Amino acid sequence: MSIPLKAGARVKSAVCDTQAMVIKAPAGDYDLQCGGHPMLAPDGNADGASLDANFAGGTLMGKRYVNADESIELLCTKGGEGSMVLNGEPLVVKQAKQLPSSD
Repeated sequence: MSIPLKAGARVKSAVCDTQAMVIKAPAGDYDLQCGGHPMLAPDGNADGASLDANFAGGTLMGKRYVNADESIELLCTKGGEGSMVLNGEPLVVKQAKQLPSSD
């Protein structure tokens, strides 16, 4: 199931406590999953799905998650047991940028 992602949108996992807010996303529909199942709108209803062990890497509150080219960015607002995947590609924690050194 694909959902439209736009900045400010909120989503939640159907199988764990993970919740996230979209920070950056180009226009289009995406297959965003957590714990092996499609993520839901904040008022969405989970229908008895269980966490897939292959997608149980966990998410951390306050961390930003991105795809390989950083075109999509999600802020985890509530951590959980499932890991997030976008169109089959695992999302990873965004690394902090190096500041230039001052001498």
